[in-house]
Amino acid sequence: MHRAETAFRHLLAGLSGISILVVFGVVFAGSVSRYAFSAPLQWSEEVAKYAMIYGCMFGIAYAYLQDRQINFTLVTDLLSRQMRARLTVIVDVSTLVLGGILAYAGLIFAGKRGGIMASGLGIPMYWAQIAMTVGGVCLVLAALFRLARLMNKNRPEYEA
Repeated sequence: MHRAETAFRHLLAGLSGISILVVFGVVFAGSVSRYAFSAPLQWSEEVAKYAMIYGCMFGIAYAYLQDRQINFTLVTDLLSRQMRARLTVIVDVSTLVLGGILAYAGLIFAGKRGGIMASGLGIPMYWAQIAMTVGGVCLVLAALFRLARLMNKNRPEYEA
């Protein structure tokens, strides 16, 4: 299970990095084209926007998988160790459920509005809107990995 989690973490990191690289590259190319050659790239804003959305979806799951998401430690530090452990399980199960809801809502959204064509790219909006589903699935997988890690940690033969 550890190998699968590590591979998933590397995949999320790579996809997040590629997304941000695409955003930077497209915005830079669009700016150079607009100001140096007076010929703006019509598609650059849309590509940057969609790459940012995907990057956020991958990045959220990546941060959550590493337990680097935003935490309210001011409150949780006041709790006992046992209560923090229970809260961790509650958060992981909640993330699993909410990730599933996000994935399902993304499918519905893309199904209803995905046929609209993107004006700058000329592709169906489905490819941008399905990012919600991708992000939801990534969160579900991240939550499953975290829950599996918690279960393994609570097994007697587990060694840290």
